[in-house]
Amino acid sequence: MKKILLPLVLLIAVILMLTGCNHHPNGIVNVYNWGEFMDTDLNKEFERQYGIKVNYRTFETNEMMYSYLKQGGASYDVIFPSDYMIGQLIEEGMLEELDFSNIPNFSDIKPELRNPTYDLENKYSVPYMWGIVGLIYNSDEITETIDSWGALFDPKYAGQLLMFDNSRDAFGIALKYLGYSLNSENEDEIYEAFELLMQQKPLVQAYTMDQIFDKLGGGEALLGPYYAGDFFSMLEDNPALRFVIPKEGTNKFVDAMCIPKGAANKENAEKYINFMTSTDAALANVEVTWYSTPVMSAFELLDDEIRNNGISYPSAEVLARTEQFINLSMSVRRLYADLWTQLVSG
Repeated sequence: MKKILLPLVLLIAVILMLTGCNHHPNGIVNVYNWGEFMDTDLNKEFERQYGIKVNYRTFETNEMMYSYLKQGGASYDVIFPSDYMIGQLIEEGMLEELDFSNIPNFSDIKPELRNPTYDLENKYSVPYMWGIVGLIYNSDEITETIDSWGALFDPKYAGQLLMFDNSRDAFGIALKYLGYSLNSENEDEIYEAFELLMQQKPLVQAYTMDQIFDKLGGGEALLGPYYAGDFFSMLEDNPALRFVIPKEGTNKFVDAMCIPKGAANKENAEKYINFMTSTDAALANVEVTWYSTPVMSAFELLDDEIRNNGISYPSAEVLARTEQFINLSMSVRRLYADLWTQLVSG
């Protein structure tokens, strides 16, 4: 009898270990976020508080995230798309409506970030972070004034400049430099921006996303466009870096938390979203990522140096020169995809 029972006990122990029942009695939540965009210690704290296992994976672009979901990739319970992509996901019926009774911390979200253009009735999203895009350059090597997107198209920086590795940001910069809206649906304007990007291509050292931390922060390149929060992270490693808001205007973005349609762990996902919008979690995220928080109570606890640096929380005058990406028509999205493929593979 003992010889029979011992293997059975061991088998049960192995099953418990593999399923995580001992440590995560309340199930799992599968999270898909941008890289370099969270204090990942918060996932451990969430697990400790709620007994829910966090499976965490990252992506580099909205388009990568969308493609993965559309092609039937692994099921996620919480995703972190940007404003325009949220509009597209809503349009295509790819998001669940949120039960805000499970997300009471939504009441602490800044009023100006509620009921946004991409989710007018605020049924599908909760803001996570926001910020602006600017030009980052090495002031040890570039001593002249940099105040325009035109620096990215200047032949004197050939081989030393970086460009976004996604169509929406790259085309947005080109459109802004040409004096157009970054949400233009005018095909003539879009083709003009495409021609500008084609002229720029021989000058570009690399099309990058998270690789910019090594390339620009590490001194491999002299200038490139990126997000304000990441600038402060790179500045810690390279004090010579500077951030400029180009005179032509720029993109103000909001990244939010959503639940994909058919998510297997919706209630756990809402608990996770509520946790991430708590004062302590929001503050911890700002201190690690340097992005701008939408959580009012966390904002009030920030040092004056952060609140008043003019980049993390720009003035009304600067914000008046920003645009937020919106969901474009399907025909224009297809045009963008075709032109981008020509650009990067041609």
